Amino acid sequence: MDLELRHLKVVSAIAEAGSLTRAATGLGLAQPALSAQLKRMERALGGELFVRGPHGVRPTELGELVLERARLLVPAVAELQEEARRFSRRRAAGRGGPVRYRLGGTHGPLLGGLVDRLASACPAASVTTYTSWSSRELAGLVAQGRIDYALTGVCGPSRPPSVAGGAALVWRQVATDPVFVMLPEGHALAACEEVPLEGLAGACWTNAPGDGCFAECFAAACARAGFTPGAVYETDTASCVHLVQVGRAVGLCRATFPPTPGLVTRALRGSPLMWRHVLGWHPDSPAAEVAEAVLAHARAVHTSAAELSPSYTRWRRLRESAP
Repeated sequence: MDLELRHLKVVSAIAEAGSLTRAATGLGLAQPALSAQLKRMERALGGELFVRGPHGVRPTELGELVLERARLLVPAVAELQEEARRFSRRRAAGRGGPVRYRLGGTHGPLLGGLVDRLASACPAASVTTYTSWSSRELAGLVAQGRIDYALTGVCGPSRPPSVAGGAALVWRQVATDPVFVMLPEGHALAACEEVPLEGLAGACWTNAPGDGCFAECFAAACARAGFTPGAVYETDTASCVHLVQVGRAVGLCRATFPPTPGLVTRALRGSPLMWRHVLGWHPDSPAAEVAEAVLAHARAVHTSAAELSPSYTRWRRLRESAP
């Protein structure tokens, strides 16, 4: 077996974890598979790399030698890969910028609207999409050059997701909205202009999943309102809508959520939860050349969605008339 960079990463992961079980979990492998891989490496290198004990593993002298080289080689290869990506991006930018728009987004209507606007404005360009519940995954794909833009959101004043390894993305705000609540049409609070959060103390809730701090912020808002939320069903948007329509739960949604039969959306009194839509890209990518134009399209999509939402229009009118 020839030693490869991935093998050095495995050895480093085992040493850092101090345990084959913990290392396997971090690497997304079954523990027996990692043990077998380690044995193959040890046979190829001519000796044991780790001493097994009741409290984990520790490197042998040969293991220390391999780890010393790994600490030099792994970062050097990662730096080479990043330099190669930057070089390719600069060359592509020199050819006149991207002829494609590779968009990544989380759940919500803005991604579809942005696809429509870009396809209309640039009919010769290729527009593709990738969706994920994870903002961190989208940021990582942008940093790796696998997508051009990440259209996602963050809770309140939270920062957009960072990328491991120090890659610095550019993040610009598209818009900031209050978080609304979805209610069945016949709900007792459906006639309210704004719904007090404490009025939903006994309800079950539904919401789309994510990897930011929104769940914690929601729990904190409920605590300030004097209650702990009941069951919270995290599921896809269509299932959230269904659970509200049949009266199984009330749902959290974006203020621009389109009118939907069987339910109403209402602002929460005092806007205890806010959501910032953001667009991110890599500053050294060809996509950066036209990022401001893409950002303008994203903002226009949000404006159109807001104008089509009666609940959003009502909330904005209430804010403008407030003393």
